[in-house]
Amino acid sequence: MRKRGKSARQARTLLLFGVVFVLILIIIVSSLGRREFNLVHRLGLEVVGGVQAVGTGVGGYFAGIWTDYRELIGVRDENRRLREELRHYQAATTQYREAVATNVRLQKLLGLKESLPDPTITARVIGRDPSLWFKTLTIDRGSSDGVERGMPAVTVEGIVGQVINTSPNYAKILLANDPNSAVDVIIQKNRVQGIIKGDGNEFVLHYVLRNSDVEKGDHIITSGLGGVFPQGLPVGRVAEVVRSPRGMFQSIRVEPAADFSRFEHLVIIMKKSPLTE
Repeated sequence: MRKRGKSARQARTLLLFGVVFVLILIIIVSSLGRREFNLVHRLGLEVVGGVQAVGTGVGGYFAGIWTDYRELIGVRDENRRLREELRHYQAATTQYREAVATNVRLQKLLGLKESLPDPTITARVIGRDPSLWFKTLTIDRGSSDGVERGMPAVTVEGIVGQVINTSPNYAKILLANDPNSAVDVIIQKNRVQGIIKGDGNEFVLHYVLRNSDVEKGDHIITSGLGGVFPQGLPVGRVAEVVRSPRGMFQSIRVEPAADFSRFEHLVIIMKKSPLTE
């Protein structure tokens, strides 16, 4: 420890001596003015010039580092600003796309309303029943809007279901793919009649005789019978036909025309209809 302290003191002494020596040389060289240099003066100039060159180089190096640091800070701030602007424009773009998509859906619903018998009312889906026993939706229209039990609900893609309960501002709709629902339908190509019932996900077409011409891909539409849905609304397409060697009827599975998991808006046909049992 003593040797280390002694070495440090010697180093400080030498450094101080060197600084004083350089300062003396600078004073000597500066005091000459235009007089001719002798050997000592030239030696002093050489030392002073070297020191100044080193000082200038070191100063320039640190000045460059400082400039780069300031530019880096500026780039960081600019990147932060650009990221904020990008997030703003992305949010605006998302809102614009959603507004366009909503406008397209509402335009289609308007076209559907014009094709349906009056009166009708547009409703927004605000909830789904998580129950395992019933497939229902909650809409933002109720008895104060004239919505009543038994009224059918449809969308652009096809049938949705029927109103089963109402309150002044809301109503519940039993979906057509619920096992408790039943809808009179016909096969569009040959007008063969049947009853569509839900199985929780898809439809099953009942009471179609074994000798009836039914093929995969055939379109199923509402028949207008039963006084619930108007005639000609899309219901779905035949997905599978099974002809059992026994029994009178075919087993027909139907893929719904509407996606029951994606309803956002729908149309209520405001006519008094008996609730389908």
